[in-house]
Amino acid sequence: MTTKPEKKKNKVLPIVLAILVVAGAAFGISEYMYASKHVDTDDAQIDGDISPVVARVGGYVKDINFEENTKVSQDQVLVTLDDRDYKIKLEQAEAGQVGANAGVGVTQAQIVATSANTSTAKANIEAAKSNVQAANVKLNLAQKDFNRYANLIKDGAITQQAFDQAKANKESAEAAKAAAQAAYEAAQDQYTAAVKQVGTTQSQLGVSNSGVSQRQSDVDFAKLQLSYTAIKAPATGIVSKKNVQKGQLVQPGQSLFAIVNENSLFVTANFKETQLEKIKVGSKVKITVDAYEDQPIDGEVYNFAPITGAKGSLLPPDNATGNFVKVVQRVPVKIKIQSKDKELLEKLRPGMSVKVSVSVN
Repeated sequence: MTTKPEKKKNKVLPIVLAILVVAGAAFGISEYMYASKHVDTDDAQIDGDISPVVARVGGYVKDINFEENTKVSQDQVLVTLDDRDYKIKLEQAEAGQVGANAGVGVTQAQIVATSANTSTAKANIEAAKSNVQAANVKLNLAQKDFNRYANLIKDGAITQQAFDQAKANKESAEAAKAAAQAAYEAAQDQYTAAVKQVGTTQSQLGVSNSGVSQRQSDVDFAKLQLSYTAIKAPATGIVSKKNVQKGQLVQPGQSLFAIVNENSLFVTANFKETQLEKIKVGSKVKITVDAYEDQPIDGEVYNFAPITGAKGSLLPPDNATGNFVKVVQRVPVKIKIQSKDKELLEKLRPGMSVKVSVSVN
């Protein structure tokens, strides 16, 4: 009576062991087949482009037009600074520009006047030149008469009075020529001076135009500074890290808040260096977010970091001291998210932990 149950128990145990062996073998084979076609890691997280917003000019905060953790649009005015000081600077710059333009107008009028003087001086030169030519003709005639009368006076053919008159005419012609020549030279000097004056005035115009350009630059700069009092969103996204309050005095370069750019999310997966051999750009990826494990996301390997995570840390390990311990390093790999589920994508946040599985077949 006692031997039969023992035989029954002996038959059950091998069956259970056989089932366990088969199940273990099936599990091992399935895991081997999966591992041969996939590379997995849970050292991964969601990343995204985060745009810090800083004040470009100083001033007191007048208005804040957003709430933290809300969506904003690109170029939306989020913070307004008190702009009265910058408006006064713009008015001063515009007043300086008006004065510079007036100076250019005066200089241009002077150029017109000096140009007219130059034309007049040139006409005087022509007139003086004609007078010199006429004086030369008269002098030649008077010189000939004097020479002829000088020969006749020797023979007593003319009276002394006639000879004296010829001599006086010659000397008068010589004086007239000298006067005409002096007037011609004076007209040339006046023309030269007028030309120089035109050149000087044109140089002054160049200086005045430079002043106008400088004043225009001052106006443009003042307008630019004034525009910076309206702080706009650099991209469409969600505002985070708000660090500004109404009435606060902000300084140029001060960080006010950050914006997580819309449609800029990706995954950074830190694979072991021994796993990289089979991973290539373009490899398909399955992404599982820890917070939403029942909603896997498709992805694709985009690129590889140029250095390991340890090498890019604030205090990278230094093995040059001789105390070398070999540790498997991890290399960050960027993975693009290709999901079209907008509702799920809106739930994702940079920093969330994920698991990734790269298909290497």
